[in-house]
Amino acid sequence: MARDYYQVLGVRRDASKDEIKKAYRRLARELHPDINPDPATQERFKEVTQAYEVLSDENKRRMFDMGQDPFAPGGGGAGGFGGAAGFPFDDIMNAFFGGGQAGGRGPRERVRRGRSIKIRVELDLAETAFGVTKEITFPTAILCATCQGEGTAAGTHRTTCDMCHGQGEVSQVTRSFLGQVMTSRPCPQCGGQGSVIPDPCPDCAGEGRVREKVTRTVKIPAGVDDGTRIQLAGEGEVGPNGGPRGDIILEIVQRPHPTFERRGDDLHCTVTVPMTAAALGASFAFETLDGTENIDLRPGTNSGHVITLPNKGVTHLDGGGRGDLRIRVDVETPGKLDEEQEGLLRKLAELRGEDRAPGRFSPGHGGLFAKLRDAFGAK
Repeated sequence: MARDYYQVLGVRRDASKDEIKKAYRRLARELHPDINPDPATQERFKEVTQAYEVLSDENKRRMFDMGQDPFAPGGGGAGGFGGAAGFPFDDIMNAFFGGGQAGGRGPRERVRRGRSIKIRVELDLAETAFGVTKEITFPTAILCATCQGEGTAAGTHRTTCDMCHGQGEVSQVTRSFLGQVMTSRPCPQCGGQGSVIPDPCPDCAGEGRVREKVTRTVKIPAGVDDGTRIQLAGEGEVGPNGGPRGDIILEIVQRPHPTFERRGDDLHCTVTVPMTAAALGASFAFETLDGTENIDLRPGTNSGHVITLPNKGVTHLDGGGRGDLRIRVDVETPGKLDEEQEGLLRKLAELRGEDRAPGRFSPGHGGLFAKLRDAFGAK
């Protein structure tokens, strides 16, 4: 054979993988072109890298031990970059920065966290104002009761993947203009986990979880509003292979109310009263969220007047009191009068001296064109 790769790395022929890796890292630190730009040193670095690529791969090392050089012409390898082997870049980085499993090499984590679930919860105004306890039913993934998340049939276990030999990844050497480049990708047979299930659980098909409709009792706090989100940590789907649960995200949807409009924690509504009730005053029953309230309308109430009922609105989400209920009065003027009604109103107008009243005018309420006219002195 052209060269002795064991001698290049300075290790025994029965050296372990860890010994080979340590020898390579030590030499790579000494010979890397960024540290020793000398051409002879660069050539030595290529030889060390090629030796490590052969001895760190079980198949290539077995081929070399049998007398074949994987990188010799026709020996199963491919030349390039001055006839030297490609650079296993991950190991070069590990040599300088102390990498290892943290760099992403090795089997993937088999147990993963479950997905979070988003659920819309529709509530009436009273439920958002005072809080409510609800039962919600939804489909989710739960732990498989048969295999308890292992994914294997009874009496069986996972086995090491024979494609990646438990490494979770497979390597491939390709030719580029830089020479040979070694790339790694997750093992297609085990999905990067390093192990496979020869006999999957019949209930979950090896996933460790099954889908089922479940019912949860949740407490909605007082003061939530339309669009409020409530997170229930650890109540979502079970992860693959029995992994921890995700979360449940409750999104509150407040149904429209026939009487009240919510603005923050205050409630607003409008009551329309006849002209005579506004003039003489009146009392009427009004249904609030707390029950029936008697509302007194003072004599002479004008349209647009607002009656405020303190602490009759929505509970503040932080629990510190409640908003107000604001009732706007809208005075309705009669549009059709019979002869007797018209006569009475005319008599009232005469008594009040309003039969010829043109109305009262006050400054500062002109429209846009009036303001522009005044600004330019027009008449």
